[in-house]
Amino acid sequence: MSSMKKYASEFIGTFVLTFMGCGSAMFLGCDPAGGHLAVALAFGLSIVAMAYVIGGVSGCHINPAVSIAMLLDKRLSSGNFIGYVISQVCGAIVAAMLLKILTTLGISDLTGGLGANGVANAGGVCGALIIEFILTFIFVFTILGVTANESTSSIAGIVIGLTLTFVHIVGIPLTGTSVNPARSIGPALFTGGSALINVWIFIVAPLAGAALAAIVYQMLVKK
Repeated sequence: MSSMKKYASEFIGTFVLTFMGCGSAMFLGCDPAGGHLAVALAFGLSIVAMAYVIGGVSGCHINPAVSIAMLLDKRLSSGNFIGYVISQVCGAIVAAMLLKILTTLGISDLTGGLGANGVANAGGVCGALIIEFILTFIFVFTILGVTANESTSSIAGIVIGLTLTFVHIVGIPLTGTSVNPARSIGPALFTGGSALINVWIFIVAPLAGAALAAIVYQMLVKK
């Protein structure tokens, strides 16, 4: 499989995840009465859909945190890691740009910031770092396990999508849930302000959580 096909797949997959996930937050809202769960499902179902389309091409990482874990687990080369991350970030930026354009056409953004992540409800910076670190660890640890065995490969997309859904159920009221630096960078760039100032949190914490997940997976699970 050519590298360009892999990069194009990662671009498209991350675009879909960001557009559908952040878009659902923007247009449905994240209130506990229904929007919260709908947004969590939108992110999770985006993963399910993309896994069964591009999983066989690129592995459907569509997340730099997943890619760094795969790099550490020696399932991804350093060259492809760079290509994957660039493609993922670009996909998220294009998705956020299109969401921004929709708001200029009169469509209301109920989040006020393209679904960008925040720290206000997480107890500040430290709380957001801890939350995102833990949620990403759980998410990536699950991915490493379910994709390692051919016997579970047929259900991997569903398991990963459901895992992303449940970490969003916990994280949405606190940080909006990132667990994905690309998904955070796109909306932050077009929102600016505190979203852009704090975007480093949603880069550092997911990457650190994913790295620990890869280390623990190798120590406890991998034979």
